[in-house]
Amino acid sequence: MDIGWTELARYFGGAFALYLVLEGILPFVNPSAAQRLMAKLSRTEPAQLRWGGLISMVSGLALLWMARNG
Repeated sequence: MDIGWTELARYFGGAFALYLVLEGILPFVNPSAAQRLMAKLSRTEPAQLRWGGLISMVSGLALLWMARNG
């Protein structure tokens, strides 16, 4: 795969923009549920948050790999 820095920056910019859109759906559609979720997350143990983050990253990388190579 031979891409330049400009194209790589476009990919990252597009991915970040999509992340912001997806992240904003719940607070826009149901703000009270978003508040309850944030309150619950603030009471979660750091180790559980780390595992959740790791699982999310691995899942995202797997989906990205499948989208690019599948």
